[in-house]
Amino acid sequence: MRNNKWFNLGVQLAAVILALLFVTVILLLVKAPPLAAFQNIMIGSVGSWAKFSDVLISFVPLLLVTSGLLVTFAAGLWNIGIEGQITLGAIFATWMMRTLQDSTLPPALIIILTILAGMFGGAIWAALAGALKTFGGVNEIFGGLGLNFVATALNIWLIFGPWKRPGVASMSGTVPFDVKLWLPMIPDTRLSAWALGIAIVGIIVTYFLLQGTYFGLRLKAVGKNTHAAYLLGIPTWQYMMVSFALCGVFAGLAGAMQVTAVYHRLIPSISSGYGYLGLMVAMLVNYQAAWAAPVALFFAALNIGSIQLPVVLKLDSTLAGVLQGALVLFVLLADGVRQRFVKK
Repeated sequence: MRNNKWFNLGVQLAAVILALLFVTVILLLVKAPPLAAFQNIMIGSVGSWAKFSDVLISFVPLLLVTSGLLVTFAAGLWNIGIEGQITLGAIFATWMMRTLQDSTLPPALIIILTILAGMFGGAIWAALAGALKTFGGVNEIFGGLGLNFVATALNIWLIFGPWKRPGVASMSGTVPFDVKLWLPMIPDTRLSAWALGIAIVGIIVTYFLLQGTYFGLRLKAVGKNTHAAYLLGIPTWQYMMVSFALCGVFAGLAGAMQVTAVYHRLIPSISSGYGYLGLMVAMLVNYQAAWAAPVALFFAALNIGSIQLPVVLKLDSTLAGVLQGALVLFVLLADGVRQRFVKK
């Protein structure tokens, strides 16, 4: 009786309430008005179409990386190196764009090739993390973190070295691409409907891949028990490598979107922390693709809404990160309590 959907829903709601109370206590300790802080976050994210379009801009890469992470989580793997995979996707996309921008190819074809290059770059970097895990015995967490540092260093070297602006290296990044090579944007916004559509298609593909295919079933078997899956005849290391590569494709696609739809150039912080934020989203939805889009949208709204906290209330915008982390922490704790309670 306890293990029903209403009981589970009540536990999750209790976790959300506890997270909000936790952040409220922190705000009170620093003598800040909690209601005003939450209100400003809401106004800053959905107070106007322009602000909400900024939320959707942040939503696109976050949903893409979450889609990829759900694949590796299904295989029982922690792809912490996804930040580096976003960066490599952006680097490969920038390389392709720089190579083709002066060619006679149609702009639409150049953009498509640029996006495909980004997906390839992310997949290569993810496959390297998978190879370290599968053939080198390196834990994917440590291997991924190491590759993140390498990707960041490579990105900085390119911006301040071979791809620097003529005559000067700038933290603002490489030379912006020609406007005709940008993904088309909705008038009066910086939002690309094409990028938004790609992100939505990405999570739909992930959902059906994990829920409705034989591949998804076998991938979950590998994640539940690698040894048992091997005894059942599932090629476990191959499935682990494929899961890394697929996640890298999504991460590289996110990097390509950052280059073609948001910044229109390569910048030092091109990944913008979306990889780590995607990890929190994936954990918060309990690895269920069906909930990824609304939760990712909520996290993106927190990110954008918190921007005006320093202006209005003299609070640091990282308050959104505190709330996001608290949500994940309390939901995981609540799930652990629920499982123990149900067993009793």
